[in-house]
Amino acid sequence: MRHTRVRRAIRGALATLALTPLAACGQDDSSASSSPAAETTKPKAAAKSYVREFKDLERTFDARLGVYAIDTGTGREVAYNDGERFAYNSTFKAMAAGAALKKYSLSGMDRKITYSKSDLLDNSPVTEKHVATGTMTLGELCDAAVRYSDNAAANLILKELGGPKALDATLEKMGDDITRMERPEPYLSHWVPGEMRDTTTPRAFAKDLRAFVLGDVLGKGERAQLTKWLKTNKTGDKVIRAGVPKGWVVGDKTGTGSYYGARNDIAVVWPPDSAPIVIAILSNRTDKDAEPDDKLIAKAASVVADTLS
Repeated sequence: MRHTRVRRAIRGALATLALTPLAACGQDDSSASSSPAAETTKPKAAAKSYVREFKDLERTFDARLGVYAIDTGTGREVAYNDGERFAYNSTFKAMAAGAALKKYSLSGMDRKITYSKSDLLDNSPVTEKHVATGTMTLGELCDAAVRYSDNAAANLILKELGGPKALDATLEKMGDDITRMERPEPYLSHWVPGEMRDTTTPRAFAKDLRAFVLGDVLGKGERAQLTKWLKTNKTGDKVIRAGVPKGWVVGDKTGTGSYYGARNDIAVVWPPDSAPIVIAILSNRTDKDAEPDDKLIAKAASVVADTLS
């Protein structure tokens, strides 16, 4: 591991000497294939290498791909279509849980929430098991939403927050004026190309996730709880987890759209001997009835890991 750290230090020093920093990109609705930030993080040849790899993935999967990742120890970035809008789909559930922890604190997770059969939706595997009693705690709902992507649980959390607009306002107070949250499940996943509702950018959502998990938006206990939910997520084995080296610990939240093969994953990743890496990979495919493909996300994550390690 000592040799690995030395190699990383040498590469980081060479990158600093070789490059003159450029203005960061990632502004709303950027149409560039990669932001200038991509060119500030690695020698130009390496930046061109990962851009080429992402373009190859887009061609192979007939998809549009957006990637933003940052090594929080060195500040090195990977950015590709990082300012373009994508439907966030169920990845928002990580933000909803974070906002619930922020609003109610860890002690407030014992808050009792009642619901009925009419609140159930497709893909509500946990809430449907408790519908006979019609009661779950807010913490149990957050666990269900983050770890099992339970749609009814997510809507019940949104209700406790004051609706999608209230969650949007929370993110805006954190500095995210790009993400637009307007609808609950299942409608937020009905994105079509060009639509602004219920969209974000890879850079914006990575920034939000970093703030919740690694920043000071939440208290220590609340951060630990959100991190535990993300690390024990049951829906992410075939996406970012599948693309990074074994031994890297991943805390993620996946998302899948109803149309255009939309497939997403956002994560904080802990390599064994270095600082966390925050990754957001968002995608959609060309045809309305196209199926999502986990391999696209996994391969994109592999490019990120290779570039930043």
